[in-house]
Amino acid sequence: MTPEPIEFPARINKYLAYKGFSTRRGADELIEKGLIKINGKVAKLGDQVNEDDLVEVAEKVLTQNALRHRYIAYHKPRGVSTDAQEGSRAIMSELPALRGLFPLGRLDKDSHGLILLTNDGRLTERLLHPSRMHEKEYLVRTDKPVSDTFVRHMERGILIEDYKTKPAKARRAGETIFYITLVEGKKHQIRRMCAAEGYRVLELTRVRIMNVKLGDLKDGAYRDLTKEELSILLKDIGL
Repeated sequence: MTPEPIEFPARINKYLAYKGFSTRRGADELIEKGLIKINGKVAKLGDQVNEDDLVEVAEKVLTQNALRHRYIAYHKPRGVSTDAQEGSRAIMSELPALRGLFPLGRLDKDSHGLILLTNDGRLTERLLHPSRMHEKEYLVRTDKPVSDTFVRHMERGILIEDYKTKPAKARRAGETIFYITLVEGKKHQIRRMCAAEGYRVLELTRVRIMNVKLGDLKDGAYRDLTKEELSILLKDIGL
């Protein structure tokens, strides 16, 4: 059964079930045993969590779950959303064979490319928390020629509303195409950065997350990470 969509704030047992740690009843048992923390405090039955909260699961629970963990590279197509959005298809509803897994992070429905799927909840905070500064690389096609000045501005950071983006790596790959590597993930960040410079994004493809590359994985297809990919990924995030 595919995990039901989750909306925040959410009850802690529903969140843990959604992340694949256990059933809701099993989550309640973990909470009663004091094995779950929310933002550093031991969770209680009925506690609510928000999307930005840090949820920690005791190491012995993670160890028990380790043997059944899966790590998948998936080429998310356009029109598929990583969460429940009106007018879009939810990512896990497209993959019934991968029930029990969840996407790590987001990729908006108008973009396509690499996203990681897993049932290993340890990766969520270690991979996604802004302080981790892990690289994600994108191929971007714009509505007009990419100038050297534009690339330099992308690298130095762009003011979007009241926030200046962190320094990035960028390089031209064609007249209207460039690559950009970010270490953060603000909502629609690349589209907003381009818009601030007077450019419109026509196509956005995520081609790499840390050491894992999209490669020639076809649109809508998925594969298990190789042993080498997984070993490097887990080492780089401290597992």
